[in-house]
Amino acid sequence: MAAQNIGDAPAKTFAELLSGPLVDIFVGSDKRHWALHRNLLAYHSHYFSTELNGNAGKAAVKSGQIELQDVEPAAFELLVKWLYQGKIDDVSNIPLERKWDYAEACQNLYLLCDKIQLLQLKNIAIDQFRKGCNEAGLVPAPEEMKPVYEKTLPSSPFRNLVSRIAARQIMDPENEKDVTSYRECFESHPDFAIDVICAIKHGSGSMLYDDPTEGDNCLFHEHQNGDKCGRIKKRKG
Repeated sequence: MAAQNIGDAPAKTFAELLSGPLVDIFVGSDKRHWALHRNLLAYHSHYFSTELNGNAGKAAVKSGQIELQDVEPAAFELLVKWLYQGKIDDVSNIPLERKWDYAEACQNLYLLCDKIQLLQLKNIAIDQFRKGCNEAGLVPAPEEMKPVYEKTLPSSPFRNLVSRIAARQIMDPENEKDVTSYRECFESHPDFAIDVICAIKHGSGSMLYDDPTEGDNCLFHEHQNGDKCGRIKKRKG
């Protein structure tokens, strides 16, 4: 059962969660430090509960400390705000020049919540990411989509989202990004290529293309200097 949002918790529960020992958490490659209430972490996240109770076979727990080196500090800041306040900022209230940075932080927050099994905040994060992209008029570049496929399961809604974004970018005749822009992503993550093709099929309404085995043979012939079959060159002189 999902834990109750801290903002809706009774005063007694809130007081209990903010009592007891603190846990030192070091985030990112620079090991930015937070000291958070152990009870609060365990209340919200089965991942943290397991880590802190010493059952972590693959956890980064050392002497009561947790290391999250693959987590972006900006994303962890949002997690901390939600843990203690039950909400994160709405991107609509953020200045235009900062909307994309916030959207990117929400993408990383989603990946963090996927890791620590926080479903409620995952859904908030993806909602804010979508809204941030829309309001900023920007979408993630191919290299920014790669972590989604590196850190999530095939069934992830975020994979569905970014593959649809890529499909729309590819199909937009006014967009400078074409399918070759995603070559590295396709090579690194074949599932991404499959998802993008499925998204294009979905977006086109499963429209059936003309049968390539019918029609002008010339379309599939090799020619010199852009010539077409049947074209007769004039001699000089």
